[in-house]
Amino acid sequence: MIGFWDYTVILTYVSLASAISGIFCASSGYLQWAVACLAISGFCDMFDGKIARTKKNRTEDEKCFGIQIDSLCDIVCFGILPIVICYKIGMNHIYSMIILILYGLAGLIRLAYFNVAEEKRQNETDEARKYYQGLPITSMAIILPVLFVASPVFPSHQVFMIAVHIIVALVGILFITNFKFRKPDTIEIILLVVMVAAAVAVIIFVERSFWRIIHIYR
Repeated sequence: MIGFWDYTVILTYVSLASAISGIFCASSGYLQWAVACLAISGFCDMFDGKIARTKKNRTEDEKCFGIQIDSLCDIVCFGILPIVICYKIGMNHIYSMIILILYGLAGLIRLAYFNVAEEKRQNETDEARKYYQGLPITSMAIILPVLFVASPVFPSHQVFMIAVHIIVALVGILFITNFKFRKPDTIEIILLVVMVAAAVAVIIFVERSFWRIIHIYR
């Protein structure tokens, strides 16, 4: 069979399956489950690299395959899925779609650049990266769930949608802005996982902020 089949890519494949499920959910109007799928993809991405590095005898082909498959997965999980979610909640005007298109392009450019830089870095060292160049595309798996949970603090749905437009545009710009962003350590990753899990629990089980959005656009 074509490809490399071992435990190092399992989480990447789970992440992609979750994102595709999220696209199905968003397209069917189940936005709370779509955001849950986004968060699951983000969780998988936090640990897939750590798991891959536990295999010490990876060949160069396996390393290159891992880099490519991770980025291809990321453009679906943290590029396409957030675009579909944002479109379904109300970013469906011409100017909104332009922002979403630019967000997708920025994510694509970032990931392509990452592939080039990461392959070069791995040829020089086996150490894990300590910094990101620009904002990682996976950050949307944290930003979007937290934003939706915080929606009740906005005075109106219109104000909330303005905030969504600004944040999506800003995040897209930060994807391709050249600055160093420190990778979180293990404790910080655990805190992020707990925070996003709590946000998803609120979205799914409390649902007030989400159902307010859903009812408007059904």
